[in-house]
Amino acid sequence: MPEADPVQERIRARLKELESQGLLRSLRSPAGIDLCSNDYLGLAQHTLLKERMAEAVMREGCGSTGSRLLRGERESFVEIEEAFASFKGTEKSLYFSTGYVANISVLTTFPEAGDVIYSDERNHASLIDGIRLSRARCEIFPHNDVAALARMMQADSSKGQKFVVIESLFSMDGDITPLAEYAALCRSQNAALIIDEAHAVGIYGERGTGLIEEYHIEDAVFLSINTAGKALGVSGAFVNGSAMAIDYLVQRARPFIFSTAPPPSVATALRASLQVIHSEPERRKQMRRRAAYLRRQLAEHSIAVPAGISQIIPVMIGGNEETVAVAHDLQQAGFDVRAIRPPSVAIGTARLRLSVNSNLSEPILDDFVAALAFALRKLSICAASS
Repeated sequence: MPEADPVQERIRARLKELESQGLLRSLRSPAGIDLCSNDYLGLAQHTLLKERMAEAVMREGCGSTGSRLLRGERESFVEIEEAFASFKGTEKSLYFSTGYVANISVLTTFPEAGDVIYSDERNHASLIDGIRLSRARCEIFPHNDVAALARMMQADSSKGQKFVVIESLFSMDGDITPLAEYAALCRSQNAALIIDEAHAVGIYGERGTGLIEEYHIEDAVFLSINTAGKALGVSGAFVNGSAMAIDYLVQRARPFIFSTAPPPSVATALRASLQVIHSEPERRKQMRRRAAYLRRQLAEHSIAVPAGISQIIPVMIGGNEETVAVAHDLQQAGFDVRAIRPPSVAIGTARLRLSVNSNLSEPILDDFVAALAFALRKLSICAASS
C-alpha cells in the first residue's frame, strides 16, 4: 500500500481545521443587489468606460506582451500617469497592476536597513506584507492613536529615517484617519508619511481626489497609493509623489521591473474614469447621501454600527458561523452581502461589511434594513433557544 503523501495530509488537516473554525471559504459570483463591492460610484458598468476599453482592445490588442522596461510600455500608460498626477496634484505618478503590488513596491524600495516604519495595527494586508519584506524595523502603534505614535517616535533614539504608514479610510471598520494630526506629527519628526487612499480616492475632497485633498495635507505627504479598482471602477493602482521618488521606483521597485505590464486598454478605461469623476460629481454626492441614509435607517431599527460618515459600514456579529448564517439569509433575500471573518478581521469580530454605492435607492435600502433586522432577530432567537 503506497505511503500517504505528507504534504497532502498536512493540507487536508489544515482544511479540516478551517472548517471546524467556521473559516472555510468558497468562491461565489455576484448575485443580487450589490451591498458588498468596492464599486462605490458604479463606474465598472459605465458606458463610456466600457466603450473606451473595447476600442482600445481593438486598437492595441489584449496584452502588453512584456514589462514596461521592455516592450510593454505604451503611450496610454504615459497619458494616464500624467492625468493622474494632475488629478492628485503631485509632480508624478506611476501605474501598477494592483494596489497590493503598489504597496509592496513602495515599502520594499524606500525604507532601508536602519530605518523604522511605524504602522497602524489595522493596516491592510498588502501594507503589512510590504513592511515584512522591507529591511527596516517595524513598530506597530494602536489604531488611529496619534498620541501613542508620538510617544513611540519621541522615545526612539535611532538615527534612521522614520516612515509612518497609514490608510486614510480603513477598509474593514470604515473609519477615517485623523490625517491633519498625523501630518503635523510627521512634520515635527521629519518622518515620511505614506498614505493608502484605496477607499477614499474618487470620492472625497472637492474634486474627488481623496481625503488628502479633503484635509488639505498635500504638502505633508511623501507618497500616496491610490487604488483604481474601487471607486475608479477599473483595476490597478497609482503611486503619487515627487518626480524624483517616482523615478526611483522605476529604477528599484522589483514588482514593477519584473512584472508584465497591465493591458493597455485598462489605462484607456482609467482615462475615461477620471473624465466621469470630473464631469459627474453628483455620483459621489449621491453615494455619500445614501451612506448617511443607510446609517440613519440602521439606527432607527436599533442595529448598532460604529459612528462615522463613510460608505463602509460594519455590522459586528462576532462569531464566524453566525455571521455566515446572517449573510446567507440576506443573500436568499436578494442582497449580495458577504461575511467577513479572520484573518481579514480580528478573532471574535466577524462582521458584515456593508458597502454603499451610488446606484442604491432609498427604497432598496429600506428593504435591505428590514431584511437585516429580521435575520438578526432570527439569529437571536436561535441563540436563545440553543
